Amino acid sequence: MSADDAPQIPGVDLGAVAAWMDELGLGHGSLDEVHQLTGGTQNILVGFSRAGARYVLRRPPLHPRARSNDVLRREARLLAALNDTEVPAPRFIAASTDEAVLGVVCYLMEAIDGVNLAGGLVEPYLGDLGARHEIGIAAVDGIAALARTDHVALGLADFGRPERFLERQVERWTTELLSYSELEGYPGPTIPHLEEVSGWLGANVPTSSTTGLMHGDFHLANLLFGTDRARLAAIVDWEMATVGDPLVDLGWLLATWPGPDGLPVGPAMAFNHLEGFATPAELIARYEEQTGLNVDAIDFYVVLACFKLGIILEGTHARTCAGRADHGVGDLLHAITVALFDKAATLL
Repeated sequence: MSADDAPQIPGVDLGAVAAWMDELGLGHGSLDEVHQLTGGTQNILVGFSRAGARYVLRRPPLHPRARSNDVLRREARLLAALNDTEVPAPRFIAASTDEAVLGVVCYLMEAIDGVNLAGGLVEPYLGDLGARHEIGIAAVDGIAALARTDHVALGLADFGRPERFLERQVERWTTELLSYSELEGYPGPTIPHLEEVSGWLGANVPTSSTTGLMHGDFHLANLLFGTDRARLAAIVDWEMATVGDPLVDLGWLLATWPGPDGLPVGPAMAFNHLEGFATPAELIARYEEQTGLNVDAIDFYVVLACFKLGIILEGTHARTCAGRADHGVGDLLHAITVALFDKAATLL
C-alpha cells in the first residue's frame, strides 16, 4: 500500500518517513503492515515493513515534554553504541536528530521478533516451568552483560554523571516529585512512608559502589522474550539509561519481580501465584556470578528502586489530575506507587 493508504497514526507522517528512508537508501516503495505498537505510556512506536525488512520508528509523545527531544537523542546515541556488543538491545539504524523529518527527534531500529510477557504468558512460557524459570535468569544475564560493557571504549564516557550517583538520588527525585505540584489540579503526593523511605535511603548509602552503564527502568514490561525458545530477545525503552551504578538495575528487577512478595497491583500481579519463576535469591546469585559485583547491599538498591520508580509513576498520576493523561492509566500508576512504597517500608 502507499503511504496515503496506510493507517493514519497521529504525529507520524508516513510519507516523510518514506522520503527519509529513500535518502538513507533503506529499501524502496511503500511502507507496509503499518501499526502502532502498544505497551508504553509516553513515546510513540510504529512498526512497519519495507522491501521485505521490518522496522520500528520511535518518536516522542504528541505533546512532548521539555526534554523529550534530548531524551530521544540520548537513546539513539546509546543504541548506536550498543550495536555489535553482547547487550541484547534493538539494532539501531538511523536517527533524525535535527527534527527535520517529523518536527521532533525520531529514530529507526530493527524490529524484534519477540513477545512482551508483561501482558500475559504465552508458549513456551505458559506450560513449561523450565522456560518460565529462564525468564528471570535471562533477564539477569541481560543486565549483567550491560554492567560488563566498557562504556568508555564505546565513546560514552560523558553519558552520565557517576560521581556521587547514589548520594544524589534522593534529592534528585524529591525535587522531581515537588515539581508535579506545578500541574494545575494535582493536590500533591499522597504517598505512604515517603519521608521514612527517603530518610532511610539518605542514611544508608553503600560505602562503595561501582560505575557502569545502567538501563534505569529494568522490569518485565521493558523486555522482549523469544517466541521460539526461552531467551531474552531484547531490552527496550532505554530513555532512562545513564552511566551510574549498574546494581540499580538489579534492584529495579527485584522490586517489580512476581512472587509471594510481589506487588499486589500492576503487570506482575497476575504472576504472583504462578510456580516456576526464579526466586529473588536466585536472581541475586546469578547476577553476582555473572558480574563479580558485591551484592551485600542489595536491599538498599531495592528500596531505591521502589522510591525512584514510585515517584516516576506518580508523574503520570499528576498529569492525569491536570487533564493531560488518561485517568485509568494515572489511577493504576498511582496505585503501583503506593504499593512500591509499602514494599520499600517492609525492607527498612
